[in-house]
Amino acid sequence: MTTINRRKFLGAGAALGGALAATNMPAPAIAKGTRELRLVMSWPKNFPGLASPPQRFAKRFELATEGRYKIRIYGAPNKIAHPLKCLDAVQQGAAHMYHSSEYYYTGKNPAYAFFTSVPFGLTAAEMDGWLQFGGGQQLWDELAGQFGIKPFACGQTGSQMGGWAKKPLLTLDDFKGLSIRIPGLGGDVLRALGAAPVSLAGNEIMPALQSGRIEATEWVGPYNDLAFGFHKITKHYHYPGFHEPGPTLCLGVGRKIYDEMTKQDQAILEACALTENNLDLAEYMANNARALDILVKRHKVQLHEFSDEFYKEAGKAAKDVVAKAGSGDDLSKRIYESYSNFRKLSMQWSKYSDQAYMNKREMAE
Repeated sequence: MTTINRRKFLGAGAALGGALAATNMPAPAIAKGTRELRLVMSWPKNFPGLASPPQRFAKRFELATEGRYKIRIYGAPNKIAHPLKCLDAVQQGAAHMYHSSEYYYTGKNPAYAFFTSVPFGLTAAEMDGWLQFGGGQQLWDELAGQFGIKPFACGQTGSQMGGWAKKPLLTLDDFKGLSIRIPGLGGDVLRALGAAPVSLAGNEIMPALQSGRIEATEWVGPYNDLAFGFHKITKHYHYPGFHEPGPTLCLGVGRKIYDEMTKQDQAILEACALTENNLDLAEYMANNARALDILVKRHKVQLHEFSDEFYKEAGKAAKDVVAKAGSGDDLSKRIYESYSNFRKLSMQWSKYSDQAYMNKREMAE
């Protein structure tokens, strides 16, 4: 942990520094009334789509608080936290905030997966509905609070692709023994179908694919996949992804820092995070379409639709995998029940709204 030079603290700043020094949280640097906070993230700095929300959030929050807060961002990889352990860095006091995917932290509680995405789960719009008006946020607060975190939705990629492979994945047998990078419960589903899933941070995927350590990988969608350059290794791209239909990205704030903010600054923080959650989905919707066009037309990428047989078997496996994630303690069971009930209602509505419209729209072309 970096030692804070307390000679720089003046007035109230010195009192705050002393209070924080009694905990394992590094005291925010304070100069001319400005608190500098550390934010670690799971993504390379300035990486499109994933790193956009924390970058914009930091600027927006500093501006909205009139300079009372300044956020210093550490992209992956960095010396403070491994890309898959950003929550740990905040919990242990090495950082004040993180931006990551909550399913990286299922080792703490498997129910964390529900606050990113689960196989055959909620779409982006449905996820927002559950969190904001279906009781999801309150359950998330309860879960993250056990680890000293106040969580906020701060990013949304929308539907993800099924991923890249060195050969087409056309049948169930093609997944037998397949070494594929896929984290979270999606990996557990493929394991049930005979694959060999591994969890790698974003910056570790390309070297693993190039060296042959893995034969396939999912990442996000055309926008991010084009930036990573997977098309330079293989031309086989699969859809639709079953594993992350609407993954939410998390801004996790150390509970002590959050509680010391004024009610006004807490409200500003929440509004800035929600703004980025909405903007990020718009960013993905616009750029996925452009990137897919480039991949197919310029780089001659071949699109392969997963078979109905694969989807049916993956769906069967997913029921058990998702139920297991929600079968732990009482809180996990309440999260699973809340999520599942909202999913059922959403599916009923989508059948007569978005799903029906999109089917008819395709007919009209």
